Amino acid sequence: MTGTTTEAAWAKLNLSLDVLGARSDGFHDLRMVMQSVDLHDDVTVTLDDTGVCLAETNRSYLPCGADNVAVRAAQVFLSRAGLTCCEQVSVLLEKRTPAEAGLGGGSSDAAAVLRALERLTGAGFTRAELEEMGAQVGSDVPYCVAGGTMLAEGRGERLTPVTPMPRMPVVICKPDFPISTPELFHRVDARTSRCRPDTEGICAALADGDMPRLARRMYNVFEDVLTHREGEIVAIKSCLLDGGALGAVMSGTGSAVFGIFADADSAAYAKRRLARDYAECFLTETIGRLEI
Repeated sequence: MTGTTTEAAWAKLNLSLDVLGARSDGFHDLRMVMQSVDLHDDVTVTLDDTGVCLAETNRSYLPCGADNVAVRAAQVFLSRAGLTCCEQVSVLLEKRTPAEAGLGGGSSDAAAVLRALERLTGAGFTRAELEEMGAQVGSDVPYCVAGGTMLAEGRGERLTPVTPMPRMPVVICKPDFPISTPELFHRVDARTSRCRPDTEGICAALADGDMPRLARRMYNVFEDVLTHREGEIVAIKSCLLDGGALGAVMSGTGSAVFGIFADADSAAYAKRRLARDYAECFLTETIGRLEI
């Protein structure tokens, strides 16, 4: 069994993100509305019969062995399909989505590998089965299998479709520093009270097609526990809003910030302003859910 195929691995945004509490398994229960955008990596998967899993990437800091989530996804798929002993998967990652940004770059790569292997092997797995495999790899991988506009709960693996967001321009800006995900969860756990996102309000705004109302309700609880050193995120949000964004918020555990715009000209202007100071700025747009 041999072949090669390329899949796009779309970045994700968190229109809202709420941490409901810590779990006994070491994870946290989350509630968030997630949205795919056209910013993506290209994931090329080659299947042959030499029996190992490897990854290559255009980013030298990323691991290429079993520590790479794309490789882990391949291993999970091959095991589930009963092909572990006879097939090699080579994965070439052409990265565009920034790492350590809260944009699901690694998770979307892993999901793309699952879709590619289903295409190459013809194993007949359903979308739900691919999502189950994805949950063994990472919390965001089930969502990234098909993306779109979804309410995600549990660790992120419990997915409920909501009214799809229309195509809208988006500007994403990542400052030149990462934020520790475990540290952010620790800070949130230490807070005795916190504001909550209006998740129902966001879903209602989507159902009504009212994007300004949706944008006003975008909220990420992790922003409440940012330190002074991470205050640059607030400055980026202000720049996006000053540039005409309907709303702006940090995605995931950061450090990327995004703004949603009503028109492409305003978005392009905001992107140009931010690009003077930040190397990783992207003008993209929201996209719909994949049919699998």
